[in-house]
Amino acid sequence: MSLSATELSNLKHAPAVDGVLPVFHERWSPRAFSPREVSRQDLHRIFEAARWAPSSNNEQPWRYIVGLRGTSTHEKIHASLMGFNQAWAPKAPVLIVGLAKVKMSHNDSPNHFAFYDLGAASACLVLQAAALGIASHQMGGVDREKARTLLEIPEDYQIAAAIALGYQDDPETLGSEELIKRELAPRNRKPLEEIVFSAWGEPLDLG
Repeated sequence: MSLSATELSNLKHAPAVDGVLPVFHERWSPRAFSPREVSRQDLHRIFEAARWAPSSNNEQPWRYIVGLRGTSTHEKIHASLMGFNQAWAPKAPVLIVGLAKVKMSHNDSPNHFAFYDLGAASACLVLQAAALGIASHQMGGVDREKARTLLEIPEDYQIAAAIALGYQDDPETLGSEELIKRELAPRNRKPLEEIVFSAWGEPLDLG
């Protein structure tokens, strides 16, 4: 089956729910990225959304290292990726590494909420991107020690994940049958009764 980027994106959209912002259902994680660049203006908007995420004690422990295609930072992030990510991610015009500062700034004590807060900021980041028509794909497959060395990341910052950012392309541009198969696979989520409880194991009555 041959689908264009637009046709596939429409298929990937989750069913609309009245009162839920459409961007939550429209965001998904493609692997096929076009050569089109992301403007600095849109990058500003995307990181501004991440900047205003909530955090414990307003610590704001998140940091992002951003590699634009054609720069050494883009190459270093690509070199740090693992598995299938090595094949498709370098086509994305923007590669990002998300970091969390794991010690509190005011007293150097452990920040047990750093990764939670980074996750909140990254959710804001990818949702703002989706609202601008920009695709993203978050990746756990990162060689963290290699990334730390190549990107000269201090020890008090821990690497969480990488993000590919750009504009979606047709799935056939991936080349690999396995990657195309993954691109075309249906999206699914667990039903609410499996994840929202009034007491452990008892689904909350949501009407």
